[in-house]
Amino acid sequence: MIISSIDIGTNTILLLVADVDPATRKIKPLLNEYRIPRIGKGLIEGKAITGDRIQELYKVLEEYREIISGYKCNQVILTATNAFRIASNANEIIRKVKNKLGLNIHVVPGKEEARLSFLGAIGEYFDDKKNMVIDIGGGSTEIIFGQGGEIKFNESYQVGVVSGTEKFLKRQPPVVEDIHKFKSFITGTLKEIDKHIFSPDRTIAIAGTPTTLACMKIGLEHYDEFAIEGSSLHKDELSKFIEELSSLTPDEIKVIYKSIVEGRSDVLLAGTIILHSILCYFGIDEVLVSTRGIRYGAIVDYLDQMPAMDAGSAKLNHQTY
Repeated sequence: MIISSIDIGTNTILLLVADVDPATRKIKPLLNEYRIPRIGKGLIEGKAITGDRIQELYKVLEEYREIISGYKCNQVILTATNAFRIASNANEIIRKVKNKLGLNIHVVPGKEEARLSFLGAIGEYFDDKKNMVIDIGGGSTEIIFGQGGEIKFNESYQVGVVSGTEKFLKRQPPVVEDIHKFKSFITGTLKEIDKHIFSPDRTIAIAGTPTTLACMKIGLEHYDEFAIEGSSLHKDELSKFIEELSSLTPDEIKVIYKSIVEGRSDVLLAGTIILHSILCYFGIDEVLVSTRGIRYGAIVDYLDQMPAMDAGSAKLNHQTY
């Protein structure tokens, strides 16, 4: 069966079209697309997503709907995360998307987002190792720890690349004081976690920050998910990236790294600091990079519920297209 999964994040909107075998749960990607409309730009909890960002959202979803129509999908899943959780006008936008485009947006709580991230990230690892998954988004960061397919710790934290940049790194390039304040904020947030319960055999980072850094590390001129899937980033390499990125303006970063940092040049430093801070807090030296995440996890979640469904029926929270 063909399933499309759309991940509506604070910074990016990702599309996966996949050929899925319900019996084996194997997900074969046919198409991966990403757009960076940054719907959470300037968003504060309890405030509204602005009109220009809503129009960008419509534009991307309309484009994705056209793409999806060419694949004759059996199922279309739309998962929205932090921006929709905190925006005062989220329900209004959901209604308008349904009326205008015929698509159902499902907003997941922070812990559910973390669970889907975990399912997506570990999907290619068929073993009983203990895994930590780090998902750095635009408005929040999820940390998940589990063994095999069982999740033992699952939490979402209100620190992301867009929110962190807007709150702490307004000056670009930032001054040393700005970076120190941001690092202190991250460390203070992480202190809520008892790090002694974690002893991962494998640490996996997903989303735009690690995948972009992995492309930069190996010198890619264009994004290539197959080249970076399963690659690694060492804590010392992250330190060097922080040193480099903190000395450059977003425009200078774009000149050096070109299309690899498109739509991320102004928030990449924040993401790198978050990832580095997490590794330092837990005493982890190296992290694996995965291009998979919520959009894959949402498919796994859908497949896991299929035996409980009648033939030909669709999961209640998702859209049949």
